[in-house]
Amino acid sequence: MTNVVEVKNLHVRFGGDRTVHAVNDVSLTVGQGEVLGLLGESGSGKSVTLRALMRLLPKHKTTITGSIKVNGSDVLAMGDEELSAFRGQTTSMIFQEPGLALDPVYTIGDQIAESVMRHKGVSKADGMARALQMLEVVRIPSAKRRLESYPHEMSGGMRQRAMIALALACEPKVLLADEPTTALDATVQIQILLLLRELQREFGMSVIFVTHDIGVAIEICDRVAVMYAGQIVETGTMREIVRSPVHPYPKGLLASTVHGAERGSRLGTIPGAPPSLSTAPDSCSFAPRCSNAQPQCVEKLPPVVQMGPERVVRCVLAAETVT
Repeated sequence: MTNVVEVKNLHVRFGGDRTVHAVNDVSLTVGQGEVLGLLGESGSGKSVTLRALMRLLPKHKTTITGSIKVNGSDVLAMGDEELSAFRGQTTSMIFQEPGLALDPVYTIGDQIAESVMRHKGVSKADGMARALQMLEVVRIPSAKRRLESYPHEMSGGMRQRAMIALALACEPKVLLADEPTTALDATVQIQILLLLRELQREFGMSVIFVTHDIGVAIEICDRVAVMYAGQIVETGTMREIVRSPVHPYPKGLLASTVHGAERGSRLGTIPGAPPSLSTAPDSCSFAPRCSNAQPQCVEKLPPVVQMGPERVVRCVLAAETVT
């Protein structure tokens, strides 16, 4: 499988009043037509990783090092014009809250048409025709009438469908989805997930899907990378991660889920809290919360262990298993 996205040794540091090492040594790949999930709790660096891929982080307060290649192009080396073409045409993004991402003073039709006109060089009429087509693709009822609607005139589910239509209007090769169903109720959430999976297959896109919900990841992802404190601690197929996690953190996440638990039984918990990101990690970030921690866990950074063709674990326990 050809890799459309290749990220190597990505570090993202925020400056200002205090330093935050938000992403630390992240490496990942996404194949053609593959859906990769970024799974982890709030503050683990998932959304920052996506924004680094799109170069959407504030320039003056952000330091990005490492390598990001999308469709063979070096994203970190792009100038303003290249970035403008890259965003929307090569890579597009669905944000968590469409009410904030969509412009409140322009109609849905105008916003989609503007993107198509800019990237495809077509007329306003052709842009509006494409906008109508996309609203029909995402199954918005009365699509022609909705072209003239403003974001505030639509429900949360309809706004998210409009956001998806905008993101896919220029047929990007890579779609970045930043928790696109979190703000929706359960019924609408399932509808949006099924729609995204269907459109991903229809358009043949590669997708990076950010979520903190294991159930959502199971529904849509082929592979998953589990993030903790700005690092990827385990990567594998969805089946591998759910059935036989190796790193203690994904083990703890799975133990804390309701699915499959007996009624009246006590759910598992992970003690403690995530570490401060004010300094770059020099040992295992999860060690203070880990029941299997060993002396070497707090003495040095854990090794990155290749346990299979698509299985990578950052843990001394994995190293001992392999050896």
